[in-house]
Amino acid sequence: MANTEIPEITDDIKAKCLIRTVDDNPAMREALEFMLTAEGWHVKTYENGRAFLTDDAPSTPGCAILDVRMPGMSGLELQQEMNVRGYALPVIFLTGNGDIDMAVGAMRDGAVDFVQKPVRQERLLKAIARAVTRSVSETGAVETEGAIRAKVQELTDREREIAELIGKKLTNRQISERTGITVRTVEVHRAAIIRKLGVRNPDEIERYLNA
Repeated sequence: MANTEIPEITDDIKAKCLIRTVDDNPAMREALEFMLTAEGWHVKTYENGRAFLTDDAPSTPGCAILDVRMPGMSGLELQQEMNVRGYALPVIFLTGNGDIDMAVGAMRDGAVDFVQKPVRQERLLKAIARAVTRSVSETGAVETEGAIRAKVQELTDREREIAELIGKKLTNRQISERTGITVRTVEVHRAAIIRKLGVRNPDEIERYLNA
């Protein structure tokens, strides 16, 4: 789904990052942990989305590898909850079923990649490299005020309005009620804002608007 080049990942980057895996299948969690640890990554596994949300420190760069279909909270629902909470953590989905509509929706909401099971190691490692590169850039890159203002100027008036409400930590539904547009339209605007600014955390969005 993305380009096949693997960004260079140094040992220093690996030391600073954490790969989270969320899968209800113990064998899959164990296999992923073994594979990624052997590649030098720090890994933490969770059996469901609630355990991840309760325990994870989202400020630690890296990525989250989510199984799409899990009992209780699905991977897609977990991604949506992460977005609501302002997690800037890139997501990679694993699925045993090819579902183009599902993949498109997940990518629109910020997922880095959609990897089919059985997982090919090279394929997953490429996705992780892209995800971690994005995470490190978003959490560690220092942009000039001029560069930030240039990004903000790309927003339409409506996107600027929505971005200000996101910065105030309003949910999509609250923004819908405040602006009189549908929740679905809010989601579309949110995706555009994230794409143009390159940040998804409400605090970061507010910082950009005030630069």
